[in-house]
Amino acid sequence: MSFGETPITLVGNLTDDPELKFTEGGAALAKFTIAVTPRSFDRNSNQWKDGTTAFYRCAAWRTLAEHVADSLSKGSRVVAMGRMRQHDWTTDTGEKRSMLAVEVDDIGASVRFTTVTINGKHPAQKSQAGDDPWAATSAPASGGGSAAEGAEPPF
Repeated sequence: MSFGETPITLVGNLTDDPELKFTEGGAALAKFTIAVTPRSFDRNSNQWKDGTTAFYRCAAWRTLAEHVADSLSKGSRVVAMGRMRQHDWTTDTGEKRSMLAVEVDDIGASVRFTTVTINGKHPAQKSQAGDDPWAATSAPASGGGSAAEGAEPPF
């Protein structure tokens, strides 16, 4: 993470199946939205109350994008970590536009309310001796991307 970036962790549900696309250069891009609804307990009514839902537009790049598209679907409860990014662009008609989006560095299914099954291992784990899941020493690379000049951002 670079100096001045805004880190964010989201816990919520996907609003739709992730949309997987590929850039002209062949990089995978998964676009999706995470809905986050805060809950608080109201002691007067003795019930849980939902707050206002916030919708976060997200993007994941390269291998992470492909894993997101293969693993997650509408309604999946996820924990996502990334960085808030502002994207500015000009439309074909000359209008200046801006939006905030989350560039996701890592994401996983939440196991708070359900169970999940892991179908594979990180390649570094497969080549190591023993069954120690903590033996992996390399971290996945985070990807990034930028919109072409004058074009709408990839989010």
